[in-house]
Amino acid sequence: MAADITDIKAILYTDKTFKLQEHNVITVKTSTKITKTSLKEIFTNYFDFTPLKINSLNQEGKTKRFKGREGKQNDFKKFYVWLPVGAKIKGLEV
Repeated sequence: MAADITDIKAILYTDKTFKLQEHNVITVKTSTKITKTSLKEIFTNYFDFTPLKINSLNQEGKTKRFKGREGKQNDFKKFYVWLPVGAKIKGLEV
């Protein structure tokens, strides 16, 4: 599978992720098919640095009700990416 920048759906912004960003850790939301090695390729090709460490987490979609009918949100994969000291992603300065 060829890694592409469009495989990253979003960078997550919550209280926990803001605290992690102070320690050079960002949280990335992707599709369930992407792997650690392909995410590492994306960071080296598009952001010009290699992450120090990557942890992954499969997140199942929540079950919700809407107008009496049950539905399910989409599943996604969450990655915690440790950035090297001094590495910055444009538009992500805290």
